[in-house]
Amino acid sequence: MRGMLLAVDIGNTTTGIGIFEGERLKTTLRIASRVHQLPDEYAAIIFEILKTRGIRREDISDAVICSVVPPLTGVFEEFSRNYLSKEPLIVRAGIKTGVRIRIENPKEIGSDRIVNAVAAHRLYGGPVIVIDMGTAITFDAVSKDGDYLGGLIFPGVMIASESLFMRTAKLPRVEILKPDGIIGRNTTHAIQSGLFYGYLSLIEGIVYRMKKELGGDALVVATGGYTNLFFPETDVIDKVEPHLTLKGLRIIYEMNRGKR
Repeated sequence: MRGMLLAVDIGNTTTGIGIFEGERLKTTLRIASRVHQLPDEYAAIIFEILKTRGIRREDISDAVICSVVPPLTGVFEEFSRNYLSKEPLIVRAGIKTGVRIRIENPKEIGSDRIVNAVAAHRLYGGPVIVIDMGTAITFDAVSKDGDYLGGLIFPGVMIASESLFMRTAKLPRVEILKPDGIIGRNTTHAIQSGLFYGYLSLIEGIVYRMKKELGGDALVVATGGYTNLFFPETDVIDKVEPHLTLKGLRIIYEMNRGKR
């Protein structure tokens, strides 16, 4: 009997981890992405957390990984070999995804964006627009037939906030949240308003233009850490999938190793 699947989404700021039992996402956790942390250190953190949720190392039989942090890809490969006795499936050029990549240089696309495209199209069909609100904000377009068409990349709201703080003499670091109104009555409020309403307007404007270029209506699926901040304030986001990337990793794993 096949055991549980460890799905790992290595991002620039945090690493998302999901444990699947068949198609069911049994539990998730999120840890900091630290490039100088060793495989043994990650193992100690991950297995200690899983132990509190009733999952033992012996329950996990395989791993699938996507990564936008090359130094950490090797760390988690070694983690899988040493602690799961498995060569993990890495989402990279050459594996089956079920998605045709229709951009000029397919090798340069972040694997997380392809994984998101796979998951969104499998769950909702197409055409579909995927917004991932993490360290960077990405917008990706998938056709009705499941072709990945390309997208956009912006600095995330936290990057914008930190840049403003670091590159100005008097502006403070602020908590990112929705202010009481758009017109700021003090400096902190003004920065919060600029970040919140600026990015909200960016999301709405980009979705409008992407739908126009796609030549018809498209479902909009959002994921990533800042989704819950913006979703209640706009009607352009149709679905929120907090674990979209993890679900996509499981789908790709089944395509490539599911029958083993």
